[in-house]
Amino acid sequence: MRSRAALAATAVVAVALVAAGLTVLLTLRGSLTRQSDLQAEIIAREVAAQVAVGTPVTRLDLPDSEDHPVQVVDEHGRVVAVSKDLDAISGTGSSSVAPDAAPSAASTGGDDDDGHDDHGGRGERPGRGEVSTDVDYDGGRATVGHDTADYRFAAVAATAPSGGTVVVHAGARLATQAVGSVTRAMLLGLPLLLLVVGAVTWLVTRRALRPVEAIRAEMAAITSAGDLARRVPVPGSRDEVAGLAETTNQTLGALERSVERQRRFVADASHELRSPLASLRTQLEVAAAHPHLLDVDGAVQDVVRLQDLAAGLLLLARLDAGERPRHDRVDLGALVREEVAHRAATDRVPVEVTGIGAFEVLGSAAQLERVLVNLLDNAQRHAASSVGAALSAGGGRVALRVTDDGPGVPPADRERIFERFVRLDDARARDEGGAGLGLAIARGVARAHGGDLTAGAAPGGGAAFELWLPAVG
Repeated sequence: MRSRAALAATAVVAVALVAAGLTVLLTLRGSLTRQSDLQAEIIAREVAAQVAVGTPVTRLDLPDSEDHPVQVVDEHGRVVAVSKDLDAISGTGSSSVAPDAAPSAASTGGDDDDGHDDHGGRGERPGRGEVSTDVDYDGGRATVGHDTADYRFAAVAATAPSGGTVVVHAGARLATQAVGSVTRAMLLGLPLLLLVVGAVTWLVTRRALRPVEAIRAEMAAITSAGDLARRVPVPGSRDEVAGLAETTNQTLGALERSVERQRRFVADASHELRSPLASLRTQLEVAAAHPHLLDVDGAVQDVVRLQDLAAGLLLLARLDAGERPRHDRVDLGALVREEVAHRAATDRVPVEVTGIGAFEVLGSAAQLERVLVNLLDNAQRHAASSVGAALSAGGGRVALRVTDDGPGVPPADRERIFERFVRLDDARARDEGGAGLGLAIARGVARAHGGDLTAGAAPGGGAAFELWLPAVG
């Protein structure tokens, strides 16, 4: 990862530097070109001004040809004047560097005999004694005293008072050596700068990833040792890596609690299964030796208890696995009334049902019936003289409230009683074979259906369990 980060950073910087370098070089070259154009125009206008005031081309005061070579061409394309020591020139009106021997109107002061407006196509022909306002720029090369260089040429037309028109080509040397120096400096500095960027990125990434490596090493040690009580180190940087470490520790904590809960569940399930299995085995062994002593009713009770416990454990396992219930339309009110009527003959305390109407929810009728049976069994076990089941609807919910007038549930235990295999002290006698799974199953089914189950106090004393489920829209 460090290598990829260093290479990526180096590549990005390289692209940025190349783009910036090209921009600088183009800007520098453009600036130098404009500066050379301005210098060439000034020289061209100075020479053209001499022609405009009537100075013969043979007597023009031309500048130093090494920095500003000048070539003067008449209307017929003949070279009439050039700078001293000019050996070669390109990019102007003519490649000739020697004045033509033939006379011209500009040099003799006569008018153009054919009346043509032929002055190299350099814009409009200026009037007598005037310099054209138009300027043409061209790039070219010139050799002065065996020294060849690049130039920018400005072409300006001028008309002598006598009527002859000439075009003055004046050049200004391009500072190509400055562009070359900058280019060489960039080519030399770019690799060094990229090397520095890559090295710095490597070191910074290595330091930034050091906490990640510590987290990885600790996670590997936790996995190897199987000790979920250990935690990964949290750096003090308060950045994303610190957030990752804190989240990892939270995950480890949740995993530790889940594993511990699973271990307790297995231990409690084993303990609950051991008692009826031991009792059943004892009865069968006695029956094998003394058939007349077989307690059939006791054996049946133990088998039923085992069956109920196995069914409860299986349902809890399916809920833990995330199994979604069916989505049938279930009338909870009808389900309550049917169950109360079915068990009326066997219940110790009559159940009073309140709430009339349709209370439809989506879910599994069998699982919701199991919740109802568990709640009514719990109320019957603790009630003194009354059990109530109240149905209501509102706010997109259907609620079932089961109450009794027993001793109630202390506030400190109103969440603990929903844990698996948890029985309060007065229920530990197991006189009815309870294993402490009923309320845990009821809450698990409620939450699997998108609702919940809570415990509270009844208005007249005793316990109140409220089940709510989403109503059918």
